[in-house]
Amino acid sequence: MQCVFISIRCRPGTAYDVADAIALREIHSELYSISGEYDLLVKMYIPEGEDVGKYINANLLDVPGIERTLTTLTFKAF
Repeated sequence: MQCVFISIRCRPGTAYDVADAIALREIHSELYSISGEYDLLVKMYIPEGEDVGKYINANLLDVPGIERTLTTLTFKAF
């Protein structure tokens, strides 16, 4: 499985609704509210053999209220 971190910027006033919608999909390992340029941080494991971009597009980016995302791929745990 490929571990990725996805920073999510939400439309103003929608962060809680976006977080609730993501939580209901049960596609994440961890979900945090964060400070800074983005509102939420999602830790997600992409199943082996899946295309990372297509998986994220199909399972996450259609959540209403998401304005922008930044995906960080991981390579090795220390």
